[in-house]
Amino acid sequence: MVTLGTGIGSSIFYRGRLLPNTEFGHLEIEGREAEARASDAARQRDDLSWKKFAKRLDRYLEVLTRHFWPDLFIIGGGISKEHENYLPLLKIKVPVVPAQLLNEAGIIGAALAVRYEP
Repeated sequence: MVTLGTGIGSSIFYRGRLLPNTEFGHLEIEGREAEARASDAARQRDDLSWKKFAKRLDRYLEVLTRHFWPDLFIIGGGISKEHENYLPLLKIKVPVVPAQLLNEAGIIGAALAVRYEP
């Protein structure tokens, strides 16, 4: 799960369990933190077209893929409500889908994880 908004939020689920304490928005890509390149705030700040934003997001997801070999990326966060503008432009081989709850996905998921954590 990747949330794109003011920054980049991240989580990994393995066999249905949350791996705690991931912070992949701070990975370095081309000399800058990923958040400074691929967040929605970066898209707005740099006045990126959807095509240019998709290229940056592709690069970020490629880095994550090299490290973790995910089966699926789920995109949430503020920009997820505009997924039809950039998801079709991605070239990454791993499937990428919008979170069903869009911007609310991370908030609700975090609340549920706390509620059901042993």
